Amino acid sequence: MRRIATLLAVGVLLAGCKNNSDSKESKTTSEVVEKNASSETNSDTLDIEITPISHATAVFKWSDAVFYTDPVGGAEAFSGNDKPDFVLVTDIHGDHMNAETLKALELGDTKIIVPKAVQEKLPEELQSNLIVLNNGATVEHMGFSIEAIPMYNLPETKDAMHVKGRGNGYVLQKNGQSLYISGDTEDIPEMRNLRNIDVALISMNLPYTMPVDQAAEGVLAFKPKKVIPYHYRGKDGFADVEKFKQLVNKGNKNIEVELIDWYPSK
Repeated sequence: MRRIATLLAVGVLLAGCKNNSDSKESKTTSEVVEKNASSETNSDTLDIEITPISHATAVFKWSDAVFYTDPVGGAEAFSGNDKPDFVLVTDIHGDHMNAETLKALELGDTKIIVPKAVQEKLPEELQSNLIVLNNGATVEHMGFSIEAIPMYNLPETKDAMHVKGRGNGYVLQKNGQSLYISGDTEDIPEMRNLRNIDVALISMNLPYTMPVDQAAEGVLAFKPKKVIPYHYRGKDGFADVEKFKQLVNKGNKNIEVELIDWYPSK
């Protein structure tokens, strides 16, 4: 397993794991990852360890808790990682919701936080694990306050790939610190109106979410302390995350942009 280290705060590791994609990353993205393979940043943001699995899938360690986001790829994709204390699923699409992976992880009574649209598609054997959280709702779980944030395409249409109210982004808060996971969204008002976010994971891939310039504009509006591009493989390859970083830092040099590899080689 190839691992990529960088710091979100003192002693924080970000590591790349197995990628099941057959896509090839561009030279620009390769150069970015190569530079970040040995980079370290000192930040007063929250102390969290993120292990990207692929695309939207990751393992998070925050204090003494471990949680997974959008687990796909089978149990083998999580080999070597701690079992989750809870799981977040953002949407019904196959790169976010995979019942076979959820079952293979042998979660026991571990809770899976989902929007209603996901709950309706998961099998009966997983129903007792589910906490259904609709847009705007908040649940307290294992010391975290977890709020469901809307995620959707603009302009709003009935045939959009991501319609408002179906999927969830999430804001997690603990001990006065906060993490935002955007899910598949564009530069929506609900994202722009966020405040006091320590670390934000922002999607950017066409035609499914938004281009890097739109993502940068959204980030500049809500001003997180740190932002990490994720979910950046689109129909025509990888988004230019280096350009995203340049746009954000041009607009606000105080926002730290961390580039990590969500699509590492096997």
